[in-house]
Amino acid sequence: MYAIIATGGKQYKVSEGDVIRVEKIEAEKDAEITFDQVLAVGGDALKVGDDVKGASVKATVLEQGKADKVVVYRYKRKSGYHKKNGHRQLFTSVRIDKINA
Repeated sequence: MYAIIATGGKQYKVSEGDVIRVEKIEAEKDAEITFDQVLAVGGDALKVGDDVKGASVKATVLEQGKADKVVVYRYKRKSGYHKKNGHRQLFTSVRIDKINA
């Protein structure tokens, strides 16, 4: 059984036991969180729309962290303009415990 959830402006296909990284969620380590925005549930048959209105996905927070640094370099030729920036995206690592369909 799998589910497609939406969080942080992205969609993720998850199954029970999966560990995924999502955009930062304000929650403590080992806290239980619930994803209520379930778009589809699959298994024997695919359910979408009104069929998954009450569906939810329960997960446990494993860690909060920062991803590797990404270098952003802007450059315009002939004008001498260049600018270098770095960015580290915050993330939350979660383990999917149960899909309630």
